[in-house]
Amino acid sequence: MEKIEQIIEDFNFFDNWEDKYEYLVDIGRNLPSLDEEMKKDEYKLKGCQSTVYFLTKENSNGTLKFVADSDAFIVRGLISILIEVFSDKTPKEILNTDINFLNEIGLQNHLSPTRKNGLSSMLEKIKQEASLRV
Repeated sequence: MEKIEQIIEDFNFFDNWEDKYEYLVDIGRNLPSLDEEMKKDEYKLKGCQSTVYFLTKENSNGTLKFVADSDAFIVRGLISILIEVFSDKTPKEILNTDINFLNEIGLQNHLSPTRKNGLSSMLEKIKQEASLRV
């Protein structure tokens, strides 16, 4: 899990949570925005305080690609991390991915309850999409 190791390393670079939040916001700013025609109610993710649009595309090689957007920069940062970890993997690889790295980087302890719910909703959606295609 090279991508997960890199994420852990990136977060461990920072000494305090203020800097880690700033990093999360920065990576959220780099997330490409969805085209307006993709921002439909059918793609809205339930369970998030912020507005999150979440789509799954199946690549020709059987891997899944996730694209998403939000109106909140911290959430966009969370989306960036999840896309980095889960996109372009097979459904089986997605289902077998250990999500403990989120605890290792401290997100579970430092996110507000509503942000944690949103993160859980995004993870649930990723796992659900993979389950439908196994």
